[in-house]
Amino acid sequence: MAKAAAPAPAAPASAAPPRAPEGRSRDVMMRMWRDWLSPHWKRLAVNLMLIGLVAGTTSAYPLIIKNALDAFETRDVQMISLAPWLVIAAVTAKSAALYAQRLQTNKILSEVDRNLQVAMYGALVRADLARLDREAPAATASRFTTDILVLHTACEKLITALIRDGLTVIGLLGALLWIDWELTLYALAALPAAAIPIGNIGRRLRRIARRSNEEAAVMAGRVAEGLGGIRLSKTYRLEGYLADKAGETFDSLRRLRVRAADQRARIDPFLEGLAGLGLAVIFWVIGTRIASGENSIGEFMAFVSSFLIAGQSLRGFGTLYAEIQQGAAAGERIFDVIDATPAISDRPGATALPRLQGELRFEDVSFHYGEGVPALAGVSLTIPAGAKVALVGRSGAGKTTLMNLIPRLYDVSGGRVAVDGHDVRDATLESLRGQVAVVGQDAVIFDDTIARNVGFGRPEASREEIEQALRDANAWDFVSALPEGIDTPCGERGLRFSGGERQRLTIARAMLKDAPILLLDEPTSALDAESEAKVRAALDRLAEGRTVVVIAHRLSTIRDADLIAAMDGGRIVETGRHDELLERGGLYADLHRLQFREGA
Repeated sequence: MAKAAAPAPAAPASAAPPRAPEGRSRDVMMRMWRDWLSPHWKRLAVNLMLIGLVAGTTSAYPLIIKNALDAFETRDVQMISLAPWLVIAAVTAKSAALYAQRLQTNKILSEVDRNLQVAMYGALVRADLARLDREAPAATASRFTTDILVLHTACEKLITALIRDGLTVIGLLGALLWIDWELTLYALAALPAAAIPIGNIGRRLRRIARRSNEEAAVMAGRVAEGLGGIRLSKTYRLEGYLADKAGETFDSLRRLRVRAADQRARIDPFLEGLAGLGLAVIFWVIGTRIASGENSIGEFMAFVSSFLIAGQSLRGFGTLYAEIQQGAAAGERIFDVIDATPAISDRPGATALPRLQGELRFEDVSFHYGEGVPALAGVSLTIPAGAKVALVGRSGAGKTTLMNLIPRLYDVSGGRVAVDGHDVRDATLESLRGQVAVVGQDAVIFDDTIARNVGFGRPEASREEIEQALRDANAWDFVSALPEGIDTPCGERGLRFSGGERQRLTIARAMLKDAPILLLDEPTSALDAESEAKVRAALDRLAEGRTVVVIAHRLSTIRDADLIAAMDGGRIVETGRHDELLERGGLYADLHRLQFREGA
């Protein structure tokens, strides 16, 4: 098993408490503060001071307007001369504070985005295969992009809009009360009526947002699926089928987005109507007062401007609530990944295995995926240390499942798997998987150098040891011919090299690991004759002195196996050597006869 060069940083210590009940945005956003934002409290404190300066300068505008208009009425030359400078000072201070605040907010949230992505990726690479198999890779990847972006936007609005506009409203409310407390109460009387409909809209938006995020993940998966198989699609003229299939997802996502836009569109008109009602009350009350000489034009303008600025901020709260609901839905999907606890982990008291001899025993093993039909039932098999055992059978017989139980990629549902007499569940995963090497049908090469890819077998290996492993794997001929040698980048999925070259690099990785147990899953099935010969020679060298379990469909490759186990329906139906099984005329003989008749 290839080991990562460096472990992904873990989530904060408090990042995986018991999950808050579903449907509670406040819990998600509180968790964001507790686990991800609060470590930046010093920079957030500076941010808060900048937000306070923005709110303070905004609240000062109505007072400047009032004093200026009063000065116009009284012809106060000193105040008239001072007013423009007060406006310039307020605008300059607000603009500078607003720029610094937004810059600081983006720096903080970009770091939080990165930390969430690291925590998610760390959780995924530690997750069980069963968890990873439930979702397409492209759908999982959308959590790192779409969901992170939606949550980022919600947090940004929460910091900039809620706090800034909240302080602005408080400042303006103070100005309104100072100018005319009685009129302020009249104007705000209708405000509580907004809470219930906006709350209902927000809850609907949250449900729509979660479904939209899930549909976006499906869309990403279908696009990746279609483009990944584009050669086949063109050959079979499937362009129309793929376009229709993706179009269904696009339409579903469009409908959800239209529904979300419809809900968001209801907020502003509703709040605008309430604001208009409040403004009508102001005009009626203060108009009668001005007519009777109780209020001045300056007081009227100051009050109306304060009310309008505050109304704009309050309308922003309605939109903010919708953004928070969508961000909370995205946050739930992110925390679903971070909080997932692997079912396969070290048991309490698990012990580190010594260097193994390599004996394997399957004792009445059963296994099933979820609630489905058992993939394995009553499998018992003993593999002596140093033996080569082949698993054969039709597709779906359980061969790969049985092999995956050895390094505990899955745990048995019944019975046990033992190595040198130790139940694999009683051993630490590190000591178990450190003694198992895998070479599969699909050569897994990462977008890094040859040295790093081979070195994953043993990260502390020297360059000389890596080069020797490449020689042993029959890979040195093409690696040494490269201008950069073992420092040559492999490219995405190793596509810089041919299939046979990639496979020999994975064999070199296994050579370097020097594990006593070797698992081979059809490593030559996709190769041409020349590449297969080179890979088989390397595999023979790799298998020396190790316990080898090989899955084979080409029966000609396992004639020399010490034992062949034929599987059908999740059971081992016969075992023996090649010649013995042919004489019995059972399943193995049928597979052999069919394969070689087709070959002829």
